[in-house]
Amino acid sequence: MPHSPYESKPWLASYADGVPAQIDKPTQTLSQMIAASVVTHAKRPALEFFGAVTTYRELGEQIERAAEGLRRLGVTKGDRVALVLPNCPQHVVAFYAALRLGAIVIEHNPLYTGRELRHQFEDHGARVAIVWDKVVDTIAGFPADVGIEHIVSVDITQALPLLKRLALRLPVAKARQSRSRLTGTPRTAPAQTWKKLLDHRRVSRRVAGPALDDIALLQYTSGTTGSPKAAILTHSALRANAMQGRAWVPGLKDGAEVFYGVLPLFHAYGLTLCLTFAMSIGAKLVLFPTFDVGLVVAAAKTSPPTFLPAVPPIYDRLAAAAERGDVDLSTVRFAISGAMSLPAETVERWESVTGGLLVEGYGMTETSPVALGNPMGTTRRAGTVGVPFPSTEIRVVDPDDPTVDLELGEPGELLIRGPQLFRGYWSRPDETAAALVEGGWLRTGDIATVSADGFVTIVDRIKELIITGGFNVAPSEVEHVLETHPDVMEAAVVGARKGDGSEEVVAAVVLRAGATLDVEALRDHCRSRLTAYKVPRRVVAVDDLPRSLIGKVLRREVAAQIAEREAAAAPPRPRRR
Repeated sequence: MPHSPYESKPWLASYADGVPAQIDKPTQTLSQMIAASVVTHAKRPALEFFGAVTTYRELGEQIERAAEGLRRLGVTKGDRVALVLPNCPQHVVAFYAALRLGAIVIEHNPLYTGRELRHQFEDHGARVAIVWDKVVDTIAGFPADVGIEHIVSVDITQALPLLKRLALRLPVAKARQSRSRLTGTPRTAPAQTWKKLLDHRRVSRRVAGPALDDIALLQYTSGTTGSPKAAILTHSALRANAMQGRAWVPGLKDGAEVFYGVLPLFHAYGLTLCLTFAMSIGAKLVLFPTFDVGLVVAAAKTSPPTFLPAVPPIYDRLAAAAERGDVDLSTVRFAISGAMSLPAETVERWESVTGGLLVEGYGMTETSPVALGNPMGTTRRAGTVGVPFPSTEIRVVDPDDPTVDLELGEPGELLIRGPQLFRGYWSRPDETAAALVEGGWLRTGDIATVSADGFVTIVDRIKELIITGGFNVAPSEVEHVLETHPDVMEAAVVGARKGDGSEEVVAAVVLRAGATLDVEALRDHCRSRLTAYKVPRRVVAVDDLPRSLIGKVLRREVAAQIAEREAAAAPPRPRRR
């Protein structure tokens, strides 16, 4: 291969003081990592949930007892254990308890419909599921051939002191127990309570744990193509990403930080920043079952945050609360934004109320998930996603031939290589081969440019995923659901950019002869089959869909047509005097 302009790693000169070019190779599994934190920070608070505090010693005890409970359910090394939980202390314990046995964790969004959850359960084949009690009926109603043998029901209010349990109604989003569209013979798997699972002694030390190269997690993602699939993440990859995060912020103090878990732990972003990174440095993790400004304001009075991973809309809402005087955020020294572009106005607003730093990063589930970040210092650059993390390499290549490197400044497909990369997609060898190319490089599907000093700007996406609220939506999945409606002949789903950099799901539909457009009926149809963020915000009727010469729907042209139609239909703006 000819000399690559990326071999010299020009980005290293922009690293913040104290950030190394390389991290050491991981030597701990995630199980060993949490065990080390339990020993080192035994008396320190590990978790806080509505004021209820769990120390690292107590967390370690619960992990070991839950592991024994899972072992008695037959869980052994390599088995899959599904988690269907909101943010709560039981989620943290369940995650590490399964890993302690060498089992593989699969994270699920508890607000998914029964249809969506069943698809994932059929794919991974977990025999044991640890489930929020609000959705136990959905999981228990799956047909016998899905393979669930044991369900552990979790009442998250049991993590609270008795008085708070009686007085507090948790503002958790209402779960949707959709079973009406499931097919097959329903059955009820044996269920037990979380309390019973923990009603055991600690698991024996003779029970072997995982190895570094073992699979720790199956994380569902739409990946670099449109169909949801499970990314295979090893202990080594997840541990490496936590180590990279620690190296990226040398100003953090082990055993003294307070992380706010406002991101869902079932999402790759929240999982790494909170479940692994925070726990690896002995931080106190304040958990929120859902993001709510009032909950954050209340928690900040007694446990002021020092590190906040979030998305731009959350930063805007919290900054507004601080401007009103509702909350003091001056303790937040570091904040990292991901999942969508970060507007400069949000950065200015946040830093004016906190005095701390807010920087943008970039990653994918396939990179555990963080691969690039803006430096935590004066060299950061607004409008970019920053530079590669320590031990991370990048190239920008010809999208049609990933062996051809493009020059700095030329737009092309971004490729990533590093210790945090995934192993492939579960049971998808062809898609794994398409994503991981020669030399161990991951094709991201994103079009990027790299400046002369190594800063990366994402300019477009080859993939046609829609990113809304930090979550990926595969257009083909929504299109399939729309096309099951009797009034719809064809559908094309696209993302419409909003002012804050995020996107809305918008659909164009070709109606069958004699049908008339009923937007709310179509949205209700989608709601019964899809989780809320996938439901189109707007639906427009079109005569036909633009297609390529081979018949493929041209979604970019669809998006342009929708934008033109809506602009033409919008009332004229009043002229300023």
